[in-house]
Amino acid sequence: MNEPSRAKWHDYRHDHDRHDHARLLQGIRSALLPGPHDPHVTMLPERMWLRIPLLLLLLAMTIGFTAGSIAIPIEADHRPPGTSALLGVLQAAPLMLAVRRPLAAWRLSAAGFLLGALLVRGVGFWPWPVTSFLALLVILFFVALACDRETLIGVGAVTIAGLLGPAVLLGMPGWFGAILAGIVLVVLAFGDAIGGRRTAEAIVREQEELRRQDLARQAVLEERARIARELHDVVAHHMSVIAMQAEAAPYKIPDLPDAARQTFGVVRDAAREALTETRRVVGLLRSDDEGAERAPQPGLDRLDDLVATARRAGLGVGVTVVGVPRPLAVGVDLSAFRIVQESLSNAARYAPGSRVLIEIRYGPDSLRVTVVDDGPRGTPEESHGGGHGLVGMRERVVMLDGTMTAGPRERGGWEVVADVPYGDPD
Repeated sequence: MNEPSRAKWHDYRHDHDRHDHARLLQGIRSALLPGPHDPHVTMLPERMWLRIPLLLLLLAMTIGFTAGSIAIPIEADHRPPGTSALLGVLQAAPLMLAVRRPLAAWRLSAAGFLLGALLVRGVGFWPWPVTSFLALLVILFFVALACDRETLIGVGAVTIAGLLGPAVLLGMPGWFGAILAGIVLVVLAFGDAIGGRRTAEAIVREQEELRRQDLARQAVLEERARIARELHDVVAHHMSVIAMQAEAAPYKIPDLPDAARQTFGVVRDAAREALTETRRVVGLLRSDDEGAERAPQPGLDRLDDLVATARRAGLGVGVTVVGVPRPLAVGVDLSAFRIVQESLSNAARYAPGSRVLIEIRYGPDSLRVTVVDDGPRGTPEESHGGGHGLVGMRERVVMLDGTMTAGPRERGGWEVVADVPYGDPD
């Protein structure tokens, strides 16, 4: 390696080591000093039937570890009861706090361990009861679950250098201290792996929810664009009729006054201008199937065609019309047709072979469309982020100031009910 390359490598290593050193110091600072970085979380499951048994288990472990940390020094090492009680409570009792404030629990327990190493030095093989160390390991596991990697490194460094190190200097065998340090590292690594997986799963769930919301918004926009295109065709038809009638009126009416002739001209020009502006605005929404979009928009007069198509798809379809049919506004007629069409498509996809009942009810103030199926008799198609049909139906009903409900029935199957107020018939 030449001199310039060696100098660059030296600078890189120096910067890298300095960065690692700064991260270690920041991690130790976060571990030792309370602050807003302390995680304040609940690491218990949300379901009560799981949370309560785990809380009871944690309470039993805390009581058992604390009692053992007090009793073992008194019985085995004949230490003073007061000192044993103080150290036992400090070392093991914070375990109950670890499920919500893991760093605070670790700081309390670590203080108890350091105090124990200083007060009982040179007595026994190691200065702490085994139950205290087990409680510390559980607390470290909760810390690893909740804290970021930088803080976790600081906690590990303080535990090994600040707790096990003084114990070794005050009489605990070095080889045993190395074993305890290895156990601490394993627990921290295991907790970090579990915590990382939980974090990854939470991110995946969040991304799935965002994707679901994006798909729902996309479905709404697509359906609104489709409604706009259909309404454009309807409006364009009527505006064209107005323009043609205004154009033809002077030729149909002999001796038409000049003022009336001028009025018809204004009506004709306004209709043409409105038609042009409508095409300019809505024309951007048109897709490649231009010809299909310009076809005459369907209504309930084509309900028999829908039923025939659904029967060919394997559905048993029955139709009931309640009340006296009446002329409908174009938007109401078109929306009712689309609701029935989408409901039959969903039944064919998700409830193949089912019996479907369609009811068209002409009420005093609104048209009610009800489509009910009794559930699948074949194998439904797998859903790939569906639900867009329901979104489209709701958009149409809301556009007409109506109401709609859709959902499973108690006796099985699916039901869609839409109430659409009557508009002024064209």
